[in-house]
Amino acid sequence: MSNSAVKVFEALKWASSFLKENDRDANAGEILLQHFLKQTRSQMLANLHDELSDADFGQFKDAIELHAEGTPIQYIIGSEEFYGRTFFVNEEVLIPRPETEELIYYTLRKLPAIFMEGRKLRLADIGTGSGAIAITMKLEKSNLMVTATDIAEPSLEVARKNAESLGAEVEFMQGDLLSPFMNMNEKVDILLSNPPYIPEDDHKSMSVVVTGHEPHRALFAGIDGLDFYRRFMEQLPLVMKVPGLIGFEVGAGQGAAVADLLKRTFPAAEVSIINDINEKDRMVFAELK
Repeated sequence: MSNSAVKVFEALKWASSFLKENDRDANAGEILLQHFLKQTRSQMLANLHDELSDADFGQFKDAIELHAEGTPIQYIIGSEEFYGRTFFVNEEVLIPRPETEELIYYTLRKLPAIFMEGRKLRLADIGTGSGAIAITMKLEKSNLMVTATDIAEPSLEVARKNAESLGAEVEFMQGDLLSPFMNMNEKVDILLSNPPYIPEDDHKSMSVVVTGHEPHRALFAGIDGLDFYRRFMEQLPLVMKVPGLIGFEVGAGQGAAVADLLKRTFPAAEVSIINDINEKDRMVFAELK
């Protein structure tokens, strides 16, 4: 498609057809054009007959071609919405998912029944990536003392940038799983994590939009996807306070296995599996008594 005086509706029509041909979501064109025009969807739809500048159409066309090749929209525009806030993302971090918003929602609901009102609580977010869990928890419940860890310094750079731009006071530490807390002999009241949980073999059937761009260290976890949960069980008794709360995001179908690991590690705990909005087992909580 040439750049000469292309109208908004023509650009969208071309993008929709081009993306369909390449087995991508045809609606991605709307999201990308809104981004380049800095307009809301309703503004853009009210201006369908406006002509695009050469610069805007050039950027848009490049972005559509990138997405057709497999680059996620969020990496192209550099951000994703999470719990009503905009988080910066790049290829060093997993794109925050709506399912993880539910982990936060249920955690916030559980806290009053476990901990005394007004008590200073220490929360750890393990494998923080973009910082979405840690930052959101701090902004939703300001009296929490929040520490986020990640094994990868480039991921922590993204998380720090998000904490700064969103005004969240979060401590970031580099390290493997719970080792930063164990090394300092520190304990926490609440531990949340969305660890890698995809079985290695699933790689073959997954979209290149995910496998070709999102960091594999944040996706895959051994033959059955449970490697990280098993490692957590070795370390959790050394860092959890009682009363305490552990909350994991899990892959669909993994709820029972992760719940069993938690029950064996903490026999006195109240362990629950919660389904997400799509009725898939997605969260496992352990309330330590």
